[in-house]
Amino acid sequence: MTVTAPVDPLASPDLGRPGPAPIRLIRSEFLKLRTTNGWWLFLLGALLMLVLAILFNWLQADFAFSEGIPQDIPEDDADTFEASRSPIFQAANLYTSGQFFGLMFVMLVGIVIVTSEFQHQTATTTFLTTPHRTAVILAKLCVAALFGATLWLVSLAINVPATIGILSIYDQSSLLGEWPAQRAILLNLLAYALWGVLGVGLGVLIRSQIAATVTATVLYLIGTTAVTILVTLLQDWLGWEWIDEVQYAVPSVASTLMVSGTSLPGQPPYWVGAVILVGWAVVTGTIGTMITRRRDVS
Repeated sequence: MTVTAPVDPLASPDLGRPGPAPIRLIRSEFLKLRTTNGWWLFLLGALLMLVLAILFNWLQADFAFSEGIPQDIPEDDADTFEASRSPIFQAANLYTSGQFFGLMFVMLVGIVIVTSEFQHQTATTTFLTTPHRTAVILAKLCVAALFGATLWLVSLAINVPATIGILSIYDQSSLLGEWPAQRAILLNLLAYALWGVLGVGLGVLIRSQIAATVTATVLYLIGTTAVTILVTLLQDWLGWEWIDEVQYAVPSVASTLMVSGTSLPGQPPYWVGAVILVGWAVVTGTIGTMITRRRDVS
């Protein structure tokens, strides 16, 4: 994860034809990302996990379409299982396969976009060339979001034919003409873009590249699971039904919620997840911009 050379965001000939300053800044950040060793490893990792996710979701769909409701299970669980057997629920789940790990890799790229500047001491050059730090951080946010959108597009190109093929095995249509499936796909795009913004915010808070990537990965993978387990235990011990809603404040859980084709019993509507994730992105993006404007980078 190294940057080959500092890039003058306003004067580098590698940026192509002249244009408005914001566009040239964004081109500069793209150039920095392309010359950062390791970003393609994140892309390969996301694609590998995407393939595994498709296979896993296929197994879930096979169970949902092929098996009846298990006997002797609680009524609430039976209702949840029945709702998950809905073709639109399974279609939305398949069309958004790979989201969990894909979002993590987008976040890591957002972190690298920021921390590589501090690790290789190119931040001073960047801010001397472009004194308006807000413009610089906004350009980084745009590039991170665009990388997320690109990864979403790649995953969609794989998910669509795979999902159509899987659904056809069970005599189901593609359901691409149904709004819930379309909504899940579009909100998945929003999730990918917003997680790039979250990554930039984390990179500003923790300038060490190793510390930021390790911390973010641990929080994402272990933190998500830990919150879910803790909520379940507290709900069982204390009998507080409302505490189950707390887990949806976690960005990764909110991202999953927002791409659900149909709401499961006891689950908030999809738009709650979208609102929560947008809120996290706005907060981290704002904090990251404010810190960058005030922090000494020498």
